[in-house]
Amino acid sequence: MQKIFDVHCHIYPEKIAQKASDAIGNFYGVKMCFDGGLESLETELDKAGTTVAAVHSVATSPRQVSSINRFIASSVSENPGRFIGMGTLHPLSEHIEDEVEEIISLGLAGIKIHPDFQKFELDSKEAFNMFEIVGDRLPFLIHMGDKRYTFSAPSKLKTVMKRFPGLRVIGAHLGGWSIWDEAVKELWDVENLTVDCSSSLFAMSEKRATEIIKMYTADRVFYGTDYPMWDPAKEIERFNALDLSDDERKKILWDNAERYFDLKAQA
Repeated sequence: MQKIFDVHCHIYPEKIAQKASDAIGNFYGVKMCFDGGLESLETELDKAGTTVAAVHSVATSPRQVSSINRFIASSVSENPGRFIGMGTLHPLSEHIEDEVEEIISLGLAGIKIHPDFQKFELDSKEAFNMFEIVGDRLPFLIHMGDKRYTFSAPSKLKTVMKRFPGLRVIGAHLGGWSIWDEAVKELWDVENLTVDCSSSLFAMSEKRATEIIKMYTADRVFYGTDYPMWDPAKEIERFNALDLSDDERKKILWDNAERYFDLKAQA
């Protein structure tokens, strides 16, 4: 059976999960499929046949950073082998160096940021400072794109990657949610950049999704669902409907993540 790694799952403490999930739904004008709690995520991943998932959350203010990172680390430690965790940072924090050290000490595998929620321009001096501090120590998973805003415009990520060539970045949503064509034109050949396909397949034809993935190449694409926005079981159906070879499918669903996150060492 094909192993599946889901790189894009949001989780929240049970007591605020529904409220947090609803806030995301309101931001994007969509009805969320689930509440964002860890228990429901485990249930839905089982239904979808998912092997391992990366879990994360985003700090909308600097004071939330440490508590979120500790929550993610605790969630992963309670479910060894099922989850890897990604911490978060906020570019306006005055303690980024200490927070990066905490992320590393907690054993988290990367950093999730969301410029649109966190309300910072990806090419701002504060963001540049954050990227410089992190360097090549941890990869970033960055929400990319929103036709309503410029915070996470693909052109800004291209600027970041030129300024910091050692930075490792996964550009979520095929590099640009709601602006997919613009994103792939800007980003398809950017070194050290990979993308995930979360919150994208619902919005385009199977033909166009396949074309965009092939432009990036299967070696640079991760599978992701954006739980709790979408149903993991339906997302894997959407993915499996794409016109990809068995080798391309295997890379996207598992092999790329196994290499990128060194999953063999964590097993």
